[in-house]
Amino acid sequence: MSAAASTPFSIWLGAARPRTLPAAVAPVLAASALAWRDGDFEPLAALACLAFALLIQIGTNFANDYYDFVQGADTAERVGPRRAVAAGLVTPATMKRAMAAVFIAAFLVGLTLLAYGGWVLLLIGLASIACGVAYTGGPYPLGYNGLGDVFVFIFFGLVAVATTYFVQAGVVTEEAWIIGAGIGALAANILVVNNYRDVETDAKAGKRTLVVRFGRKAARIQFVCGHLAALGALLAVGAGDWSLGFVAGGAGLCVIVGWIQSRRLSRAKTPGELITLLGHTGLYLAAYALVLAIGLIFG
Repeated sequence: MSAAASTPFSIWLGAARPRTLPAAVAPVLAASALAWRDGDFEPLAALACLAFALLIQIGTNFANDYYDFVQGADTAERVGPRRAVAAGLVTPATMKRAMAAVFIAAFLVGLTLLAYGGWVLLLIGLASIACGVAYTGGPYPLGYNGLGDVFVFIFFGLVAVATTYFVQAGVVTEEAWIIGAGIGALAANILVVNNYRDVETDAKAGKRTLVVRFGRKAARIQFVCGHLAALGALLAVGAGDWSLGFVAGGAGLCVIVGWIQSRRLSRAKTPGELITLLGHTGLYLAAYALVLAIGLIFG
């Protein structure tokens, strides 16, 4: 779509990066299913967690759009999806205000959860917002120093699942941590594909992602390990409760999709192939969380 044909809605929808939003939905879905199985499901708390997670993801994406432009990572050489500020569709000042507004909205939503989990959630919420900004901004941007994958694994995996379960059940169980690890590994795989595509322009801009630091071969190994971690988490959670057929079906899905996506990553020749894979990686994360949820409730 050309800049002239863009509408305000399409511009801001693109800036929100819909392909990445499954990383916000998946942990809430899986953790809420675990709470349901344990007899602790709280629908209002789950909805508040979902709203908070989505706002944190969108705010982080807006921050990425703004700070990558300011720091010179989004240039005319970049081959990924259009960035609103770099394309001249949104001014840097407007994007910065939008980022702040979304994070403030996330903070206000997070305050509603204090009634369920106490003041410790305030610290978790503030840390989530701070890391969302620090992912590409601040004096030591996480994404520019090879820590973006760690941030995604922790906050969109371990923290998101554990917190969502905690506000409903009042405790964090071993299963919640295992599910968080599986979700976090697949969420990090979304970032692997994104950084794999941008490795040349990131290197020129001084953005030292893990792909820039260690190369594409290491990124492919990391991608496979992410799929294996997700498989291991599913087997660990399902082994005690689910029927053998459901465990086998879920594990089969993990193996087949993991093999297909890893093969596509290794054989990708064009940015377009990686952009498509990025979307499919996000969709698989959503499907994985759905399989976990179905298994926890019905398996």
